[in-house]
Amino acid sequence: MRRAMLLAVLLLLYGCASTPVAREPDETDADPMLAAAGVPHEVVREAFLTSATPDENIDSPAAWTAADGSTLLLATSKATDRLMVYDGDTGADVRRMGSKGGGDGQFDRPNGIFVFEDLVFVVERDNHRVQVLALPDLRSVGVFGAEQLQQPYGLWLRETGPGEVEALVSDAYMAGKDENGDDIVPPLPALDARIKRYAVKRVGKSIETRYVGAFGDITEAGAIRIPESLWGDPAQDRLLIAEEDTATGTAVREYGMDGKFRGRTLGLGLFRAQAEGIALWQCPDGSGYWLATDQFKDRSLFHVFDRKTLRHIGAFSGEIVGNTDGVWLHAGATKRFPNGVFYAVHDDMAVAAFDWRDIAAALSLRKTCGESATGG
Repeated sequence: MRRAMLLAVLLLLYGCASTPVAREPDETDADPMLAAAGVPHEVVREAFLTSATPDENIDSPAAWTAADGSTLLLATSKATDRLMVYDGDTGADVRRMGSKGGGDGQFDRPNGIFVFEDLVFVVERDNHRVQVLALPDLRSVGVFGAEQLQQPYGLWLRETGPGEVEALVSDAYMAGKDENGDDIVPPLPALDARIKRYAVKRVGKSIETRYVGAFGDITEAGAIRIPESLWGDPAQDRLLIAEEDTATGTAVREYGMDGKFRGRTLGLGLFRAQAEGIALWQCPDGSGYWLATDQFKDRSLFHVFDRKTLRHIGAFSGEIVGNTDGVWLHAGATKRFPNGVFYAVHDDMAVAAFDWRDIAAALSLRKTCGESATGG
């Protein structure tokens, strides 16, 4: 009887283990640990960590400061198809917004998020679109991209005129799945549309959008196999895109704003886990710092590069934050953070805040644009 029971249990375990499990393109079998990586870095204490919500699967944050000085911290929740809203100065829960669906104010697997003035842009992977909402009430004012986007993840925006922006959206379309349920990266010639461009114009209480085109390098050195995070610097004619594919070497590729690969890959060999969220601290004179995430499971590492030269300056981690997907650098002053704040997702279930003053002190960076620094 015991043998029969043991055999049944073993068969059940074998069946569970052999059943293919679908994963996102950037998910891997291994969980790289910073503790074992031997990468020199400073440790910066988190200013706060929001309440842990393991069932949400939080992906990316963004922040907005209202005219009265209050700051809202928003984050996308992939598992519950909604937005999490926190107090940006304390991390306290404010509200939850949205539900699963394809209507206004509904979401299906929201990923990337971006705040521009009083509009928040939310990428929805499984609705294959970007939804735009007005702050502070988060009223939906329009959607775009459903005709072109297949598996969108991240986005970045820049102003192109009064009331007009250009939106760049990363699209991780794949070539089917293998026998394990994992996505198959398309061949190089098919990677020419990894980033989609849209022109978005505000018209009254709604928006008008126009699809401009797509781009993506198809060479071995410049192609993006698994895209998600991207950030632009028009003043330097530079667009940085995270390559999350560990098989070919996870790093950050440098493109021009014209969508052409510049021939340089940033941090190849420096990133030991997986290149993820990107942010930019910038000054009017063209100086500043790039921050790029290395997604270690135990504690995430945030590399800092010079804005102009892309020289590696150093790296820092938090005391707690690990397994980070999205990040957001809010450079404007808030009530608690007069020199800005860096937000980072923690292990799919919370968002942490780092005071920019603490980051600057740890790496000898500038706290303000008018200040000199030994590390910059």
